Amino acid sequence: MKIIFLISCYCLVFSTATLAQDKTALRQKQFNISAGNPAIKGYDPVAYFIQQKPAKGKKELAWTQEGILYYFSSAQNREIFKKNPAIYEPQYGGWCAYAMGATGEKVNIDPETFKILNGRLFLFYNKFFNNTLKSWNKDENQLNKKADANWLKFFR
Repeated sequence: MKIIFLISCYCLVFSTATLAQDKTALRQKQFNISAGNPAIKGYDPVAYFIQQKPAKGKKELAWTQEGILYYFSSAQNREIFKKNPAIYEPQYGGWCAYAMGATGEKVNIDPETFKILNGRLFLFYNKFFNNTLKSWNKDENQLNKKADANWLKFFR
């Protein structure tokens, strides 16, 4: 009986660790990052909320959350993030919110072009006279719903 219990405990611990590794690998595959580079192109995710503007993070103030590297502009912002990362991580893995809603595609972003909506951080492409935040604002409710649904498809 003791052996069965110990084997069951081992299997539970092993499967939990495997699921965590799988989640980390999937996040690394789907998020807008390249090998060894931070999310949001090195911008501080907390600054969008606290300072209400983008701020470049510092390499020496880095934190890795479930396989995703973030830089912070202050130690205080890093500590805020650590307490509740789900609040501060960008939507759709840091890909352009408009593109995710309009076409379901992963399109790169300009970290200076953002919107906080219902306590969530949305980032947008903004180059070559194409500021997708303007397009997003024209049909925000529908694009938001579509983007949420499209993003989930990357995790199936």
